[in-house]
Amino acid sequence: MSLQMPPDPSLGPLRARPSGMPEPDLAPPVVAESQDPFSTLRIIELFARLPRGGPIALRAITDRLNATHLDWLFSERVVADAVLQLQANWMADYRNSSGIVIEDGPTGAVVTIEDSAKVDPWIVRQATREAAACREVLLEFSRRDRTTGAD
Repeated sequence: MSLQMPPDPSLGPLRARPSGMPEPDLAPPVVAESQDPFSTLRIIELFARLPRGGPIALRAITDRLNATHLDWLFSERVVADAVLQLQANWMADYRNSSGIVIEDGPTGAVVTIEDSAKVDPWIVRQATREAAACREVLLEFSRRDRTTGAD
């Protein structure tokens, strides 16, 4: 009596996609959260491109983020939290509050960014730090065996 070997259980070549099969690269919407590096990085990237030296409505910044990142939802509170953290970082680095000023305006909070040569390199450092935090989150995710984080 000869023993038969079971078929190879590994996955071989895949079949061609059926005609009309939709692409699977759709992503669910993301609700931005305070202190989330992915949210903060998007906020800082826009912040770096804002006009300098004059007040900008926080609501306008939030609206631009939502219009730019259609798969994300930014609330004004999340944007304010990120801007306040940037302001605190500026004050820690430069020991003054003139770099990023947040005040009440006639229609809500407004932000004014100092118009000086030191802002761009500083904001790049802020974004670089957040990008590193994003990469760390992604690396940690890739190290997990299961989505629950269980070993």
